[in-house]
Amino acid sequence: MKAYFNLFDFSTKINYRHEILAGLTVAMTMMPESLSFAILAGFPPLVGLYAAFIMGLVTSVLGGRPGLISGGAGATVVVLIALMRSHGIEYVFGAIAMAGLIQFLIGVLKWGKFIRLVPQPVMYGFVNGLAVIIFMAQLEQFKTSVNGQSEWLAGTPLLIMAGLVALTIGIVLITPRITKQVPPSLVAIVVVFVLVLVFGIDTKTVKDIASVSGGFPAFHIPMIPFSLESLTIIAPYALIMAGVGLTEGLLTLNLVDEMTGTKGNSNRECMAQGAANIANGFFTGMGGCPMIAQTLVNLSAGARARLSGIIASLTILIIILFGAPVIELLPMAALTGVMIMVAIGTFEWASFRIINKMPRQDIFVGILVAVITVWLHNLALAVLIGVVISALVFAWESAKRIRARKYIDDQGVKHYEIYGPLFFGSVSAFNEKFDVPGDPAEVIIDFKDSRVADMSGIDALNKLTERYAQAGKKLHLRHLSDDCRRLLTSAASVIDVNIIEDPAYRVMSDRK
Repeated sequence: MKAYFNLFDFSTKINYRHEILAGLTVAMTMMPESLSFAILAGFPPLVGLYAAFIMGLVTSVLGGRPGLISGGAGATVVVLIALMRSHGIEYVFGAIAMAGLIQFLIGVLKWGKFIRLVPQPVMYGFVNGLAVIIFMAQLEQFKTSVNGQSEWLAGTPLLIMAGLVALTIGIVLITPRITKQVPPSLVAIVVVFVLVLVFGIDTKTVKDIASVSGGFPAFHIPMIPFSLESLTIIAPYALIMAGVGLTEGLLTLNLVDEMTGTKGNSNRECMAQGAANIANGFFTGMGGCPMIAQTLVNLSAGARARLSGIIASLTILIIILFGAPVIELLPMAALTGVMIMVAIGTFEWASFRIINKMPRQDIFVGILVAVITVWLHNLALAVLIGVVISALVFAWESAKRIRARKYIDDQGVKHYEIYGPLFFGSVSAFNEKFDVPGDPAEVIIDFKDSRVADMSGIDALNKLTERYAQAGKKLHLRHLSDDCRRLLTSAASVIDVNIIEDPAYRVMSDRK
C-alpha cells in the first residue's frame, strides 16, 4: 500500500487552491490547441479533445514528473498526417497504440536516461525555437477564412482582436502585482470572456474552430487487418511518433526539473506516456506527449503536484459532456494572449546574456537547433542534429588533447606517458608521438592517465606494435584500466601486445 500512495504523491504537501485554479487554466488553454491540431491533421475534432483528456489523466497519475502536463501535442500529430491521408483514421489509431507500446518498453528497459546526452546549447536552441513556434502559432488567430482561403483580418475585426489580446496580456502582467492568490492567466480569460459577453463584442470564439460537445470516449479496437502488411504500414509512423514524443517529453521534463529544483523520473515518464498513447489508440484519441506551453502555464500558476493535471483532464471531460455551450463562447483573443505570454516566458532570455561567454561552437549549435525547430517544426530532428554536431565537436576537441611525456630510464628503456583518450579522433595525433626508428630496443607506453576507448585505438596499437616488431624492438603497455584490458582481450585475434602487470597500481574502479 505504501508504494501505491507514493504513486500519487499523497505524502507531498499540496496547495489545493493553486492546483485547482492551475488545472482550470490549463484546460482552457489546452482545448483550442488540441482542436486546432486535430482539424489540421484531418481528424474529427473530438479525437483531439479525447487525447487531451486521456493523455493528461494517465500521465498526471502515473508519470514521473509532478506538474508536467500532457495532451494532444502538435509535434506527434504532424507525424500522423500522411498516414491519415493514405490509409484513414483506423490505421492512425493502430499506429498510436504501437507508438505507446514502444514508449512503454523504452521506459521498462530504462533507456530514458539517454536524454542526459542532450547538451545545454541544444536545450537552449530547443526551448527558444519552441517559444518562437508557440508565438507564431498564435498569429493564425489573426486570420479568417474567406472562400476557403486563409486571409489576415483587417479593419474593425483586426482592431477588436488586437485590442482584446493586448488587454489579456496587460491583465496577465498586472494581476501578480495585485494578488498572487489566483493564476493571472485564469483572471485574464475570465475578464475578457465577461467583457465580450456583456458588451456583445463580435470576435472569434472557440466555437468558430469546432464543436466541443460529445460523449465519453468509448473502447474501440482499431479496424485494421491483423497482418504483416498492416504492421509494415503503421510501424514507421509508430517509431517516429514514439521518438518525437519521448524527445519532446523528456526535454520538457528536464526543463521542469531545472525550473522547480526537483528531480523527475524519466523512465517512469516514458512508461506513463506509453500507457497513455496505448489508451489513446483504443479509446479514439489522437495521442500526444508532454506539452511545454501548457506545462509552463501550470507551473506559472503555482502548481507543483499531480492534482492540477488531473483537474485539467477532468475539466476537459466535463466540458465535452456538459459544458460545451459555455466554453464554445470563449473568445480566442483571450486564449491567444495567454499563449503569447507563455511563449515569452518559454524563451531562454538568459542565453543572450551569456552568449559572449559561450564557445563559438556552442553558439552555432544553439542557433542551428532553434532554426531547424522553427523551420521544420520537427523537434526530434532538431535535437538529434544538435546532439550529433555537439558530439563531433567534443570528439574533435578531445582528439587535440592527447599528448605524451617521453623519457629514457636508467636501464635504457624509453617511456611514453600518454595523457588523454585514445579513440578514433586522436589516433593520428597519437601515432605522431612515436619515433620508431630512433627508439631503443625496449619501449613502454604508460596509460595511467589515458584509456583505450574504441576499436580505432586498438587498431592504432596493433599497427604501432607491428612497426616496432619490424624494427626488431619490443613494445610493452602499462597501467591499463579494466575496460581497456577487456577491449584488448576481446581483440586478441587482432593484436598481440605485452601488458606489464603492476600490483601497486589500482585502476579507477578499485580506487576508494
